[in-house]
Amino acid sequence: MNLPGNAPNSSWPTKAYKNLDFLNSDPARQIRILCEMIEPGLRLEEQGIQDTIVLFGSARLTDKKTASEKLETVNKEIEATKNPSAELLSQRHKAKAMLRSAPYYDAAMQLSEALSKWSLELPEAHRERFTICSGGGPGIMEAANRGAAKAGAKSIGLGISLPFEQTNNAYIPDALSFEFHYFFVRKYWFVSMAKALVAFPGGFGTLDELFETLTLIQTQKTEKVPPIVLYGREFWERIVDFQALAEWGTISHQDLELIQFADSVDEAYTFITEQLAKEYLT
Repeated sequence: MNLPGNAPNSSWPTKAYKNLDFLNSDPARQIRILCEMIEPGLRLEEQGIQDTIVLFGSARLTDKKTASEKLETVNKEIEATKNPSAELLSQRHKAKAMLRSAPYYDAAMQLSEALSKWSLELPEAHRERFTICSGGGPGIMEAANRGAAKAGAKSIGLGISLPFEQTNNAYIPDALSFEFHYFFVRKYWFVSMAKALVAFPGGFGTLDELFETLTLIQTQKTEKVPPIVLYGREFWERIVDFQALAEWGTISHQDLELIQFADSVDEAYTFITEQLAKEYLT
């Protein structure tokens, strides 16, 4: 096996743990995984993080103002063009979809702000116990961190290195801004500290995180059963027919009790705070 080593004529051999070529090589993958398992825990402990409320959803959604402006811009371009291209028509479709979905961004921001204020105002023994946690990126993730910042609370961003998403959003404190390489390690940090999870409309990544979490709970791999809220019944019941899964016998009817639908910030806020208070604050 050929591993990167010392440069020719070097005066002293390089220690293995200082050899970046080795650390970034295939044989050192386990070491990199361990780094992502251990280092975030030390930082979270240093920042006094105990428990989290995870909000996740599409990275593509934005607020209503931005979505409206984007649709207006695209419509003007189409009006000024005699034969709009397929690309321009595709942009209009996306802009309309973003405007339709914009209320979810605003709801995520409002829910995060409300939950953060609730945590900040808990009795002294539990004050700031529950910290908002997101995937660190744009869209619903940004809304979650933005809402916490509006409340004057710190929040966590568990970012992931992707070719089309280069930085974490601007609403995460530097000390709690993370970038992961391995999706499965990032999921570990999502679930291991989560005392509640809220899934907003999203794509493959959102569905992946939701179903992996449900599987871990269903198979009793989590210490407790955190409340899971699916925000936006219209979206979720069209995307996933949970009732059909039970009818086909691929899940039990009891498994349906693992999820709670919500269509308003107040509904989600009340359910989560009541569940957390009952489980951890009494």
